[in-house]
Amino acid sequence: MSFSQAVSGLGAASSNLDVIGNNIANAATAGFKSSTIAFADMFAGSNVGLGTKVAAVIQNFNDGTTTTTSRGLDVALSGNGFFRMTDTSGAVYYSRNGQFTLDENRNLVNTQGLTVTGYPASGVPPTIQTGANPVAITIPTTQMAARATTTASQVANLNSTDSTSDVPVFSAGDVDSYNAKSTMTVYDSQGNDHTLDMYYVKDSTANSWTVHAIDSSTGEAAGDFRMKFDTNGQLTGITRLKADGSDDTSTTDGTVGLTINLTGANGAAANQAITLNMLGSAQQNTGSTTFGNPTQDGYAPGDLTSYAINDDGTITGTYSNQETQLLGQIVLASFSNPEGLQSAGDNVWSATNSSGQAAIGLANTGTYGSLTAGALEASNVDMSQELVNMIVAQRNYQANAQTIKTQDQILNTLVNLR
Repeated sequence: MSFSQAVSGLGAASSNLDVIGNNIANAATAGFKSSTIAFADMFAGSNVGLGTKVAAVIQNFNDGTTTTTSRGLDVALSGNGFFRMTDTSGAVYYSRNGQFTLDENRNLVNTQGLTVTGYPASGVPPTIQTGANPVAITIPTTQMAARATTTASQVANLNSTDSTSDVPVFSAGDVDSYNAKSTMTVYDSQGNDHTLDMYYVKDSTANSWTVHAIDSSTGEAAGDFRMKFDTNGQLTGITRLKADGSDDTSTTDGTVGLTINLTGANGAAANQAITLNMLGSAQQNTGSTTFGNPTQDGYAPGDLTSYAINDDGTITGTYSNQETQLLGQIVLASFSNPEGLQSAGDNVWSATNSSGQAAIGLANTGTYGSLTAGALEASNVDMSQELVNMIVAQRNYQANAQTIKTQDQILNTLVNLR
């Protein structure tokens, strides 16, 4: 009986060495999770055991160290969760290795070609469709379409000590017919840029300024307005002017500002309305009129120049028009029992009845872990511990071999009895 006990011990120690060797071999594999072996004794209706057997190989899903790579498509996952991937047949796998690249179709894939899945971005401007069925994450090369300017803002700090002009009729070409000028760039529906000039003329009436908006790109007038201030110099209202120069009181709005009418170029939409917010403008004794930096929400078309994965899993594209746009968001999968996952090789796992079904979510939400862009999760193998385990397994193997040797000597003694 001792022979079978010792042989089982040799097999168990050999299996233990196999697990330890595999851990050491994958010490540099990103996202690798080390394993330990569990043994169980064997009995057969008596108090004398029949030896040992391998009960299970248990994986350790503790985090590995996060290491910086500065590569845009590398992503480190810390805490709970797995990257969700699919193969060409639609089979789903899960991984902790965030070394991603692009395939010939510009799909985000791992080094074995499995497609990384996530939520798509759609709409204008694109937004993440959270809750949709996860799909392949793609980095498209399509051009970002132009966006027409619909809102803009400008803060005017008008000098209250300015004199009224002696020129009776305003003319953009006569600098003596206005007190100050501001300029901003806006865009029509096809992305053509228009230079919008705003000419400010101090009225003879106290605390009142007339504003002439002209699209200098086309030379067309975009509207005439009157800004009114209180005795403290704070803006109280903006009124559109009629053709005769009188106030159109139906357009007074002290919060939103004035509506600019832009005519598109090269076939773009005509009569484009732009709401210019003048909130915060004032008339004070500033010494000279100044203007804050203008802002507007339009832009020209642009080509994709770069892209990056962010810490929340969103993928952002940067375009030649200096705008950014969401391209998608990587999802994470979690399991009630990660140790029940079945290793499928190539650093991926598949779900089993023991692991339970995958729950899909986003990084930094609920129980899901966090992502670090430009980094990788290293293997969680503790090399010093593995070397100690190897010594123990080796001694265990030697001790079982010694049991066989001793039993052989006893049997030899019995055979040699006369």
